[in-house]
Amino acid sequence: MGAPVPLTIRMDERDNVAIVANDGGLEAGTALPGGPVLRERVPQGHKLALADIAAGAPVLRYGTCIGLAAQAIPAGSWVHERLLQMPAARALGDLPMATGAGRVQPPLQGYSFQGYRNADGSVGTRNLLAITQTVQCVAGVTDVAVQRIKAELLPRYPNVDDVVALAHGYGCGVAIDAPGAEIPIRTLRHISLNPNFGGALMAVSLGCEKLQPERLLPPGSLPIRDGRDAAAGLDVVCLQDSAHVGFMAMVDAIVRQAEPHLQRLDARRRETVPASELVVGVQCGGSDAFSGVTANPAVGFCADLLVRAGASVLFSETTEVRDGIAHLTARAATPEVAQALVREMAWFDAYLQRGGADRSANTTPGNKAGGLSNIVEKAMGSIVKSGTAPIQHVLAPGEKLHGKGLVYAATPASDFICGTLQLAAGMNLHVFTTGRGTPYGLAAVPVVKVATRSDLARRWHDLMDINAGRIADGTATIEDVGWELFHGLLDVASGRRRTWAEQWRLHNALVLFNPAPVT
Repeated sequence: MGAPVPLTIRMDERDNVAIVANDGGLEAGTALPGGPVLRERVPQGHKLALADIAAGAPVLRYGTCIGLAAQAIPAGSWVHERLLQMPAARALGDLPMATGAGRVQPPLQGYSFQGYRNADGSVGTRNLLAITQTVQCVAGVTDVAVQRIKAELLPRYPNVDDVVALAHGYGCGVAIDAPGAEIPIRTLRHISLNPNFGGALMAVSLGCEKLQPERLLPPGSLPIRDGRDAAAGLDVVCLQDSAHVGFMAMVDAIVRQAEPHLQRLDARRRETVPASELVVGVQCGGSDAFSGVTANPAVGFCADLLVRAGASVLFSETTEVRDGIAHLTARAATPEVAQALVREMAWFDAYLQRGGADRSANTTPGNKAGGLSNIVEKAMGSIVKSGTAPIQHVLAPGEKLHGKGLVYAATPASDFICGTLQLAAGMNLHVFTTGRGTPYGLAAVPVVKVATRSDLARRWHDLMDINAGRIADGTATIEDVGWELFHGLLDVASGRRRTWAEQWRLHNALVLFNPAPVT
């Protein structure tokens, strides 16, 4: 068998590097069609120099400077992180503000899904009983109760999809009134009100915690109920209540309290609702150099379809869009939205500075092994998940969505914190792209995972839902995969299709973002 035909991908005609698409990479001595001969082996996903790059000259990918050459780089060389000096972050002043760069496309009509409409007007894609917990101390007891509910009660209520314990790491050591302490509180509050929970609010409290139930879910925050339940408030089982004599009394109380909520949820039925009722969170994790070539552009294309259909799309990960801030402020629908974007970037810059870190701390060993040299390169590939539409709204961490269209929901880039905050915003469906691979999942919403490479999709055939690697293989276009994802989301939202994470019950824990001190 002869040497493989060299496959490289150049993102912009200005780029002086390209990435290797061949499985296993390319060996030294490989001649690129119309290009240089490789001076050394270049792994898959990594960059090669298309021309000589002088010391101190910009290395360009996506038409953007992702670094300055630390030394002269001859054509055909492997361009890796040790050869790049990362440029400084873009200043947050003198940015293009709401210049009309966002692309307004014609409406996309006639698409719908089968969802659960809630009394407050929101729509769920799943019908779940959620049990809120005010403090981490109760997690073990709640878990035992949930296992009993699933075994003893859930089979009687076939229209209820599952029971979800909203466990988290929040405890009494927090400085609950310090600046920033409102973020985890409103996050947990808004997660408890997620559309997939149908307003069936119940909570487990220890009794002595700082975050008391009435502070977490005050009466004004409770969802609109139908007439029959209009007077109902938050149902709370307090473990320190003197009525509970022994461990099993606590468990019995939680199980007993769950039944009326299951009865109400079981009476709900799916109905046809327009695609505009989708609230889709998009995120990437275990990223590689193909993320910005295949999966993220396809998700971006799908995001534009969703916005055209009237839906809401949440994109996030502050450190992974920070280097593209000028692109975002230019796409803001109004100057006020542009200023809100700057506000969130500045807040996070200050947060990192207080911790003695900067945006460069984002990239992982796996990102670098997958060909991403630094956060600038990673950001350019990450930002394309947002598509091309104008940005209509900006949410601070833990805030709840009000409105439609493309939304920047500010979050850290950590997979689990980002997913948790998007849940708080009201996400009812999640899209997660990965190149290195991750079994990530959430109990509260279906997670559709998109592989950036065909090799990953083959090896993890029962974990990846969509293979965007076909774009690099030349067997599908970005538009093909974008439409496939769009139709797949409608099927998943309708319950006609379960994601692999749902089938395997792969659920990561909620991780609250708490920038406040812990005493």
